[in-house]
Amino acid sequence: MSQNVHVVLRNLQLEDYSQLMEAMQVSYNHLNVEYWEQKNIQKLLEVFPEGQLCVEVNGKVVGIALSIIVDDKKFKPNHTYYEITGNDTFSTHDPNGTVLYGIELFVHPDFRGMRLARRLYDARKELCENLNLKSIMAGGRIPNYKNHSDKLSPRLYIDQVQGKQLFDPVLTFQLANGFQVKRILKNYLPGDQQSKEYATLLEWPNIYYEREESLINQTKSTVRLGLVQWQMRTHNNLESLVEQLEFFVDAVSSYESDFILFPEFFNAPLMAQFNHLGEAEAIRKLATFTQPLLDKFKEFAVNYNINIITGSMPHMEGEELKNVSYLCRRDGSHEHYYKIHITPAERSAWGVTGGDDIKVFDTDCGKIGIVICYDVEFPELPRLMADKGMNILFVPFLTDTQNGYMRVRNCSMARAIENECYVAIAGSVGNLPKVRNMDIQYAQSAVFTPSDFPFPTNGVKAETTPNTEMTLIVDVDMDSLKELHSGGSVRTMLDRRHDLYQLKELKKKNPQ
Repeated sequence: MSQNVHVVLRNLQLEDYSQLMEAMQVSYNHLNVEYWEQKNIQKLLEVFPEGQLCVEVNGKVVGIALSIIVDDKKFKPNHTYYEITGNDTFSTHDPNGTVLYGIELFVHPDFRGMRLARRLYDARKELCENLNLKSIMAGGRIPNYKNHSDKLSPRLYIDQVQGKQLFDPVLTFQLANGFQVKRILKNYLPGDQQSKEYATLLEWPNIYYEREESLINQTKSTVRLGLVQWQMRTHNNLESLVEQLEFFVDAVSSYESDFILFPEFFNAPLMAQFNHLGEAEAIRKLATFTQPLLDKFKEFAVNYNINIITGSMPHMEGEELKNVSYLCRRDGSHEHYYKIHITPAERSAWGVTGGDDIKVFDTDCGKIGIVICYDVEFPELPRLMADKGMNILFVPFLTDTQNGYMRVRNCSMARAIENECYVAIAGSVGNLPKVRNMDIQYAQSAVFTPSDFPFPTNGVKAETTPNTEMTLIVDVDMDSLKELHSGGSVRTMLDRRHDLYQLKELKKKNPQ
């Protein structure tokens, strides 16, 4: 996959048809089915534009999910594809219906390793919830049935796929996405010889049925955070470290987390191979791994559909050594933050220089901020970010002693209270006896909250066991922050005395 990938999930437009045709020609070349004609796409967009979704990669449409709304009391349980679509007229679409019925979903074969089909499925689920429909239903092909039809009935084949004795590329994927087989459909799609014209009637129930409606792609009211308390261990090469990173990304994303946070200088084990060099030269050698690691993080963010805060890594900006953290969004874009406040040890041993850009980042879960370790001990920086709308502050850190850790922890708790935001901190544990300046670690990762009635009385939403490798999965409620900002018991942001004091951001030292 290209290192620079931009993924967009959006509603399909008629102008996309030429790109759609290219994708269909590749995706349908093994099926005896007709391509979607432009007039049919146009009709779908007229009757139900919200239900026609597509995913594009670098500006090119590579997958679609088409659907209509039907009244489940008006169609026969043993229906065919053409019956449910009104022979491609879509006269069966009922805006007042109860079921979102999927009539097409495919992804260009060249992009199937990016988990784009899962994004389309998740978007359908979101649409179903937002339209307050009872369920999603679809007729699902069983393309591997052709290899077993001489020995197994459709029912036995489906039973063995459900029991994981057999694999079917369509049914296995649908089961993994929470769909249930309701019945077997005969003669569902004429010409589908791979499935022997059988299909499964699948259903995904909407457990939020009857809840308040909203639009798709709205900023989430509940955001799930995943924190990695990283064990420092020997990694002899980059591939070994990347394998460990992907393990955590995979694990945390399986819980449908919106963010994953790694610690500061998590890649320090790679510096062991440079122990024969001086400290300043060794950290600069470590910086040569930063770009390959960034490329991997960008790939993981897209493939696992999760926003990644990459902890921090050394980075050479011209002749200057920086401590950099990256936000890798799940749409393929990324931005960086340079640590502003450099510790005396970083400056004297390595020659790290501070950044001069105070940033707030836009994400699909709202505005976030990133500060690195020592930065959080300076209250001005998060306050300026809060003034720009930041609601979640991520703090990757590295501390060797409990004293150092408590400075980070207590200051992070203060930042959560005074800026009425959530603060997530993640650090490393264990030891690296063969890496100078990285020999011991102490950490207890946590998520801190403001102090008011909607939040825990001690201001700690959740925390890990100290000095143990583990992950922390935490849900934070953004609506509670909105209520706090306007009507909390105290309002530390609104009640500032601007008539007596002010805090403002100065111009950068070296404006670009």
